[in-house]
Amino acid sequence: MDAQKEIEQLATDFEQCRKVLIALGDENRQHMILEMMKMKDCYGVRVNDISKKTHLSRPAVSHHLQILKQAGILNMRKEGTKNYYYFDPDQTSFELLINVLQKTISITSSLPDRSKSSDEE
Repeated sequence: MDAQKEIEQLATDFEQCRKVLIALGDENRQHMILEMMKMKDCYGVRVNDISKKTHLSRPAVSHHLQILKQAGILNMRKEGTKNYYYFDPDQTSFELLINVLQKTISITSSLPDRSKSSDEE
């Protein structure tokens, strides 16, 4: 595949990563993810538990959890009236992002040095 086609494919792949990038780009969601990791509960945590650790309101936590869920970072299960959020074991969204980053490194490292202006050559 020529360089132009690789870059076009990279742009398409990058577009598919938008939800996960947006989800990870918010400081509150980053904080929530870190706190969930620190809780070490692989079976899932509830909104109230996250709210206590992050000092965010329950509605705010629910909103952020929904974004993380839609991005493929978290999943949720119901037990009666209780919802438990946990890291999605599928991790397709992270795998796609990692692949995009690896392709970016590969493509950009194969390009000629562009740090010098044409006047310097």
